[in-house]
Amino acid sequence: MVSCPVGVCHVTPVSDSVQTAKKQNNVLETMNTSTLLSVEDLHLRFGGIKALSGVSLHAKVGEITALIGPNGAGKTSLFNAISGFYKPQQGRIVLEGHDISNDKPNVRAAMGLARTFQNVALFRGMTVLDNIKLGGHNRMAANTLQAMAYWGQSQREELALREEIERDVIDFLEIDHVRHQSVASLSYGLQKRVELARALAMRPKILMLDEPVAGMNREETEDMARFILDLQEERGMTILLIEHDMGMVMDISNRVAVLNFGQLIASGTPQHVRNHPDVIEAYLGMRESQTEPRQEV
Repeated sequence: MVSCPVGVCHVTPVSDSVQTAKKQNNVLETMNTSTLLSVEDLHLRFGGIKALSGVSLHAKVGEITALIGPNGAGKTSLFNAISGFYKPQQGRIVLEGHDISNDKPNVRAAMGLARTFQNVALFRGMTVLDNIKLGGHNRMAANTLQAMAYWGQSQREELALREEIERDVIDFLEIDHVRHQSVASLSYGLQKRVELARALAMRPKILMLDEPVAGMNREETEDMARFILDLQEERGMTILLIEHDMGMVMDISNRVAVLNFGQLIASGTPQHVRNHPDVIEAYLGMRESQTEPRQEV
């Protein structure tokens, strides 16, 4: 994925309808602005390589926080540390006041962390509906024997889960027409939408999206941006995302944090970050794009 320099290279903004939705979004005026997720002084090393050095990050309730930076800056490493796939050597991760630094990924998921991945991670031989239902199975109380036999409580929960997913997830993401199709038969953009659907089936308190529009065409990007904004506006969802599409980041984010060589070099509103000299240097080096005029994002 090629990074787009902030505030310098040309980016295609999301559609007017998405920008209008953002302007009409009054969630920030009424939402609880308390911190839902805190990353405090995180250090992560792989042998002699420092992936993260003293990174601190806060995601507030109901806000969209974007994490950006050049390739190899440590963004996905931070996501993996938050979700429990990597164990930092120092620092802590706090969710709703609870230190989850030593909890396993499944425990963190049960507490409300859900994520998608850079590369689509779906079961290609299963249908769209069955893939999505996997996200809700962590909430089922039926024991293993009942689940295998599909009787009693398991059957009741499975039917309730399917009804909930079709009502709250499939219809919301406009994938009703493909819910019985094999995932392998879908376009890349629809597969990314199914992965988002599976994460939503977990009923997350915080949704972590790792490059949700990577590889998408303009229409698919606009659709995904609209869904993300609707999640914030209609459901008050807290979203943490990694993205290289600077047009989308600047249009939909409430806050932006910038990593470079494993360190947090800037954070704040999109406007503040876009004009931050350290951010410009991180993307361009010492060259101020002398041969090309600067274009606004």
